[in-house]
Amino acid sequence: MKKAPLYSPSPRRVPSPPAPAAAPVSAAGSRWARSKAIALRHERRLWACSFALMLLLGLGLQVTLQRRPAPLTLEKIEAALRASLEEKPLAAAEAQAYEAILPSLVRVVGQSNDVNDGPDAAEHRGVGSGVVIVDSGIILTNLHVVAGAKRIKVTFSTGLESEATLTGVYADHDLAVLKAKTIPDDLPAATMRSTADLLPGDHVIAVGFPFGIGPSVSSGVVSGLKREFRSPEGDRVLTNLIQFDAAANPGNSGGPLVTLDGAVVGIVTAILNPSQQRVFIGIGFAVPIENAASAAGMPPF
Repeated sequence: MKKAPLYSPSPRRVPSPPAPAAAPVSAAGSRWARSKAIALRHERRLWACSFALMLLLGLGLQVTLQRRPAPLTLEKIEAALRASLEEKPLAAAEAQAYEAILPSLVRVVGQSNDVNDGPDAAEHRGVGSGVVIVDSGIILTNLHVVAGAKRIKVTFSTGLESEATLTGVYADHDLAVLKAKTIPDDLPAATMRSTADLLPGDHVIAVGFPFGIGPSVSSGVVSGLKREFRSPEGDRVLTNLIQFDAAANPGNSGGPLVTLDGAVVGIVTAILNPSQQRVFIGIGFAVPIENAASAAGMPPF
């Protein structure tokens, strides 16, 4: 019987150790690797595209700068203002002053008998103007408008009519203070301004009811200051008056003389009239508002 050999004539294979498992590759890493590989393959093309993009951006910026509107100049601003004013002109300064004083303006009628308004009443009444200086219905007017009147009636800018009483007299300045019995709602008082800075040449308006017609407005300038006026009868001399050339006629008496900012600087009181026609010849006089305010018991400016 043949014996089995104790060893194999061919060398025995030693099994090699197993290879370590490969680390898993994430999807993001795979994408990054692929992108990097593509970039390396197309490096020249990418550089060319980047250069072209920068060139296009530069050209776009240049065009934008060239299209920027030119800076405004004084000539362009003036031209724009002229065009705007031509399209919608501003209201005249005189018109704005008139609108400011109108709510405080009143028509004053002094009736010298007990006859009611009618055909015979016109012969017995004086028509003038007045201005509200206190919103409770205190009104300034001329004394000669209401002197000797048995009844005084005032008409406000709203159309409201009211009886009024004489509460103060300042004969040295031909001024009278009235108190209306009935007043409109939200009655505004006029704004008064000192005459300390008033100068010849300053623009003013006279507002009132000349010959009973109105309210009427006329414009002019201050012609002089500290003037003196003697009544035609020679029995009355007024001093420290404002002389002005805005048209004033009988019926303007007691109305306000107003600056273009809408402030009252005087109360129209007389016109110089060397003839018997009683018409305006270019010289009117107003009592400074400081004197008028003192007549109403208001503190001086």
